[in-house]
Amino acid sequence: MSGGWTIHLMVAPILLPLVVGALLLFVNERRRRLKAAFGAASSVALLLVAAALLRFADLPTEAGETATGVYLLGNWPAPFGIVLVVDRLSALMLLLTAVLALPAQVFALGRWHRAAPHFHSLFQFLLMGVNGAFLTGDLFNLFVFFEVMLAASYGLVLHGSGRRRVKAGMHYIVINLVASFFLLIGVALIYGVTGTLNMADLAVRIPAVAPEDRMLLEAGAAILGIAFLTKAGMWPLNFWLPTAYAAAAAPVAAMFAILTKVGVYILLRLSLLLFGEGAGAFAGFGADWLTVGGMLTVVFGTLGVLAARSLGRLTGYCVLVSSGTVLAAIGIEDPAVAGGALFYLVSSTVALSALFLLVELLERDLEQPEDEPDQVFADVEEDLEDEEDEVGVPVPATLAVLGLAFIGCTLLLAGLPPLGGFLAKFVMLGAVLNPGGPGGGEVSWQGWLLVPLLIISGLATLIAMMRAGIRRLWAPPEPIVPRVLIREAVPVAMLLFVGVALTVLAEPVMRYMTDAATALHAPTSYVETVLGKERLPGPRSAPSP
Repeated sequence: MSGGWTIHLMVAPILLPLVVGALLLFVNERRRRLKAAFGAASSVALLLVAAALLRFADLPTEAGETATGVYLLGNWPAPFGIVLVVDRLSALMLLLTAVLALPAQVFALGRWHRAAPHFHSLFQFLLMGVNGAFLTGDLFNLFVFFEVMLAASYGLVLHGSGRRRVKAGMHYIVINLVASFFLLIGVALIYGVTGTLNMADLAVRIPAVAPEDRMLLEAGAAILGIAFLTKAGMWPLNFWLPTAYAAAAAPVAAMFAILTKVGVYILLRLSLLLFGEGAGAFAGFGADWLTVGGMLTVVFGTLGVLAARSLGRLTGYCVLVSSGTVLAAIGIEDPAVAGGALFYLVSSTVALSALFLLVELLERDLEQPEDEPDQVFADVEEDLEDEEDEVGVPVPATLAVLGLAFIGCTLLLAGLPPLGGFLAKFVMLGAVLNPGGPGGGEVSWQGWLLVPLLIISGLATLIAMMRAGIRRLWAPPEPIVPRVLIREAVPVAMLLFVGVALTVLAEPVMRYMTDAATALHAPTSYVETVLGKERLPGPRSAPSP
């Protein structure tokens, strides 16, 4: 794939959902099939684009390094203009987002896309914000895409109404509005000290910040961190998350599994780019806080998993365990640990998305009436398009299939062999206990704490999932066979297939994750490419600074 095509593809993950979402606003809500077709086509296209960008990011350059693509919005060079940047990590997150989006959309066709207006438009705008956050190369546009993502999520978290959903959704909105306020303050303080918001330029300027401005810069970075830690679900900023995610509609919650990873991604990117080994007096700023906060999050999530009385809340606490594990690994600042953490991030996120969809199927006939989606157009005349009768046939095999899917999610989340969750934790444990490889340095105190936490959290997840499975699937007081549509079962199977594929392709996947983590810990190539020293060909020749 040529550099020119790559450059144009870089803007597609933002432009495509923006255009599709805007166009769908003008389509009558009764034309559901048309809306669904456009939404699904957009998600398939995003999946193909993300796969192409990941392939590009993994190609070696003449210098022996991997390619980093830079797109000049407005054709002004960095740091004067806005840039989009794709490297191994951002390409990985784009592909993960697309992998989750398609099953969530297909599942929504069962009933949830009819629960309230503009579901497909909000879904596309959410994808636009998430993809933009992964691609942007400056802090201000990170704030912009963050707000687009949150604005769409506000509508989606309330999708379907119901007292429980509205109450949890209002808490979600208030907390995230406060986090956005902190984000804006942090961005302003950092700009006031450094005079730039381009991430690569910040990496160059931060080591030269005057000693008298050091406290102001660290305050700005800390405030910025609070905003992203809230979104990542770090304790004690995560009290809102299990309730909000459990109350959201199933396809929405399945997509929300990636939203916590947006915060994790940004913390991983900024902590190593701005406060890595080349940051001078600022090197390692906040790393210990990330490690300690991540481990406390794992503890909190583990206790919540054991205490949860419903599958929805159990899954919400599993989200916290997943985020806490990755945050703790980031703070250790070891490329080998970070590589295993990236593998775990992908594996656990896919499993969580599948479990959110599965919970909807398992608890469907146990729901209270207020939790059912409102049929907004139930009182109008017959739809312009005929709809299929949504009648599932309860057969004994249904519970068996759901049980197998539940076991697959359990294996992935608990980190049991032979699936990817086990491989990811094994890599992390090996790297923590052997820093620098065999015969390397001593194990840090963070490592000695992280090792038992990983084991205990996996055991607790296994116990809680087995208890929930026995209660609902294998020994319920009154067996209830849920009515499941094919279009609802297939998305769960798709996500579990991805989890199995990660295991089968563990060697190339782990190689990619390790290379991505190594590049993050040595961001020289990223900085030089963004600032123009090794810029790839753009849409047209860039002007001289």
